[in-house]
Amino acid sequence: MNVLHFFKTYWPDTFGGIERTIHAIATGTRQYGIETTVLSLSRKPTENSVDFDGHRALKSKLDLDVASTGCSLSVFRRFKELSAQADIIHYHFPWPWMDLVHLAVRHGKPSVVTYHSDIIKQKHLLRLYTPLMLRFLADVDHIVATSPNYLRSSDVLQRFAAKTSVVPLGLDERAYPPVDTAVSAAWRAKLPPRFFLFVGVLRYYKGLHVLVEAARKSGLDVVLIGDGPMKGELEEQIRRGRLTNVHLLGALPDSDKMTIIDLSLGLVFPSHLRSEAFGLSLVEAQIRSKPMISCELGTGTSYVNLDRETGLVVPPSDADALAAAMTTLWNDEASAFRFGVNARRRYEKNFTATGMSTAYKRIYEALL
Repeated sequence: MNVLHFFKTYWPDTFGGIERTIHAIATGTRQYGIETTVLSLSRKPTENSVDFDGHRALKSKLDLDVASTGCSLSVFRRFKELSAQADIIHYHFPWPWMDLVHLAVRHGKPSVVTYHSDIIKQKHLLRLYTPLMLRFLADVDHIVATSPNYLRSSDVLQRFAAKTSVVPLGLDERAYPPVDTAVSAAWRAKLPPRFFLFVGVLRYYKGLHVLVEAARKSGLDVVLIGDGPMKGELEEQIRRGRLTNVHLLGALPDSDKMTIIDLSLGLVFPSHLRSEAFGLSLVEAQIRSKPMISCELGTGTSYVNLDRETGLVVPPSDADALAAAMTTLWNDEASAFRFGVNARRRYEKNFTATGMSTAYKRIYEALL
């Protein structure tokens, strides 16, 4: 079976949450004899078309990027060629240009779309895009939501509930390098003795301004791993507050990231808008048996992190509540340990790459 994944970006150009999901599906379904090709856009299409962990990562030239929507004229022809060779087309939503390509090419192959998130930020553009979006979602054969929470809370998904199933995102812990004792010792010497950790791209919906304010109120040490468009604003907020307990480390490789997760007291995930549909960093914390603090958004964050079972869930955009939750875990080591043990169990039961890949294999077979 040959599956063509289609999304706006992929490795080596980017490797965020959706890209990690595509990678996990591609590598996980290979054991079932499924061959994967991933088509995405790149400013260097020839140089960045590569073989990657047993599958092909091919590119079309990125001509224009408007409102986080990559556009390409050459991708129409490239998609037509590759879809003719595929048995299944697997889309990753949202990406409006993808909808245009799908409806223009009319490939005639069974299709599934993983619905990663509603469109939240571009509200005015959404009014123009909605007719195209609804036509695209009506035309595909099957839709996958990443959590039951998101399926219930998304008005768009509710319109297509009859052909929507739920497959939680999953990660393969074997894909991460083992923690090196020398690296661990080096970070132990650099970081505070105890600290909370955030991991992710520094984006507008991550609620990092709330986390910095919670750190100011609580006085507790917080370490942030990641880079992104909010970095300058965060640095200014930290400078204005003269905060010495907030530590920005920038983007780090997985070897350092997993080491620092091990050293942390737990993960704080303050995302405050529905653009945060799942939160793979929460799953990474579960892999390392860490308690979590997240916000109630009606999305997958509260499916991964269960309040009072694997961590604490607080209202979004509430620095006082976030600071109180951090203080609770800081002072209650027994509960923090219990939440961490439960988090690991929840990962093994619900969020492994094997479980996700097996579910998609069954969907592919049903579509064929």
